Amino acid sequence: MPKFTDPAWSPYVAGILIGLLQIPAFLFLGTALGASSSYVTVMSHILGVADPEVLQIDYAAKHLAGAKNWWQVAMMAGVVAGAWLSARASGLRRDAPSPVWARALGTASPAARFSVAFLGGFLMLLGARIADGCTSGHGISGMAQLAVGSTIAVGAMFAGGIATAFALRRF
Repeated sequence: MPKFTDPAWSPYVAGILIGLLQIPAFLFLGTALGASSSYVTVMSHILGVADPEVLQIDYAAKHLAGAKNWWQVAMMAGVVAGAWLSARASGLRRDAPSPVWARALGTASPAARFSVAFLGGFLMLLGARIADGCTSGHGISGMAQLAVGSTIAVGAMFAGGIATAFALRRF
């Protein structure tokens, strides 16, 4: 069993633990593991406070009702807190990455890296919501349920990742 002070956990142990987490999620909440809908839940709540008319939109309203939506928000908060605690406990320290595009353009300023990271994260989240699920939702939960749509989504994710890796290597 991994220790919290280990710099990295075995992907096999971590995968088994994540897989086992799906059992109580389905039994008690009737939902699968996923991350992208937690952003919709939080933003629907914030926008609903600012403008209650937003809550009349079905997409926003359905992400505020029920424990499953807030459970996913709590899970994502736990993922962030757990990653931070694990990095601190293991003594892991690393410098911020300097992306390939930044080196190629001769700029690696923190503002440029933050801007591109924010834009990339936004585009990934937008794609996840259009696909009705994120990589963890489709790749872990959807594949475990043998969902055809998730199988196609995961194949497309891998194809996109491979194509991006080849493109960046040529760049």
